[in-house]
Amino acid sequence: MGCNHINNVIAVTITLIISGCAVVYPTDPYAPVPSTKAVSITAPAPSQPVPAKEEAVPEALTLERSLEIALKNNPEVAATLWDVSAAGARVDQAKAARWPTLTYEGNYTKYLNSKPLWEARFNQERRLFAKQQSRGDVLLKLPLFTGGRIINEIKATELFRLAEENRLSRTRDELVFNVSSTFYGILSQEKVIGSVKFSLQAMQEQRQKMAKMVEVEKAAKVDLLRTEVRVADLEQSLEKETNVLEVQKRLLANLMGLDFEKARMKFMGKLTFEKVGYSADPLVSRALELRPDFKAARERLASQARRVDAARAGHYPNVNLVGAYGYRGSGVMGIRDDRGNIQHPEERGPFYDDDGQIGVTVTLPLFEGGRISAKVREEVSALAAAQERLRKLNLQVRQEVETAILDVDSSSARVKATEKALEQARESLRVETLKYNLAAGTITDVLDAQTALLVTETTYYRALADFRSALARLKLAVGGELS
Repeated sequence: MGCNHINNVIAVTITLIISGCAVVYPTDPYAPVPSTKAVSITAPAPSQPVPAKEEAVPEALTLERSLEIALKNNPEVAATLWDVSAAGARVDQAKAARWPTLTYEGNYTKYLNSKPLWEARFNQERRLFAKQQSRGDVLLKLPLFTGGRIINEIKATELFRLAEENRLSRTRDELVFNVSSTFYGILSQEKVIGSVKFSLQAMQEQRQKMAKMVEVEKAAKVDLLRTEVRVADLEQSLEKETNVLEVQKRLLANLMGLDFEKARMKFMGKLTFEKVGYSADPLVSRALELRPDFKAARERLASQARRVDAARAGHYPNVNLVGAYGYRGSGVMGIRDDRGNIQHPEERGPFYDDDGQIGVTVTLPLFEGGRISAKVREEVSALAAAQERLRKLNLQVRQEVETAILDVDSSSARVKATEKALEQARESLRVETLKYNLAAGTITDVLDAQTALLVTETTYYRALADFRSALARLKLAVGGELS
């Protein structure tokens, strides 16, 4: 066997070994994926996908710090960022179709009967025969005309990448809303727990006073029993509200991509209220202009239109420039005589010669069994579906903006109403307590006043949290800052 035969066998063997690594050493689905290529995106985000790192949680978490940690560490944001990276890779794949492809092709064949190394190339040339042959070629292919398929596929992938970038922006906006809403809920819940603790402490002090008054027969024992019932009710209410707070903290830790057991989160912030007023029509127009998910839907629609054009290009011919250069050879050859016998096969020895070609090929589909037409129908149907989804999103944007405005107005009215009720409840408790201490009232009136105050305080703090959440929801519905 000649040297070139051996080189061919070695090249094929190495190729098989290298390609076999994908089977022998498969990709670990749980191993961190290293960053590959920077991703250019319109939304504020890291320049490239990076494995999530555990964030150090400060002693006191503000809303701004919570949002910062969540945007860096939330798994869904990280996954969507990788989707943007994948969309960018698809763009590179589509663009690569414009360039020539250069490949190597080699083979070694051993025949049972002798075969001609190549056909005669000129008159009276004797053909060479051998039972073993090798061949190696470098192949070139350059697309010259594809009916617009490559151009439309590039445009489709670019539009899809823009859609993925806007989907990333929307994912981040939704995360901001969820973190903000949960954070305001936690602040409200801490206020509610504070009110319950204050009421419980007051009732415990009242129970101690009542016990002393019962001992000196200045109060009925039934009043002490009523006070103890109220204390027990407040204790179970405190346990319930504390449990709600713990659930909210775990939800926030999940949104921030943190381990709750390690986080030990404490919160710092205020539930503020300001008078606001919004009109639906200007905000709907603003939302249709700013919302990333609406932009993404339009870009997916445009991308699908380009896919229709790419599918239609299948009806047109493909023109390619093709070329090849390489060698043909055999280790042992002979020459057939007039009777067809090979003369002196061992005396010829190894023989190799180079060969090449270049040309233009035209591929025109004449009959494909309806495959191309079916592909066009598939893409046209997907285009119609994308149009309907865009129309649905248009209606959904209007509904979300209008609903968010109603929520803001409703929660604002509740805050205003409970502010006045809170002042009255506090004054009522003060009066009833004073009357009871002067023996001019009953313990039932005091307990009722204290219950009314606790309910009013709980309603007020939750209305404040609902107001802040409603503003955050309106901002999410509009897709930007509220003007």
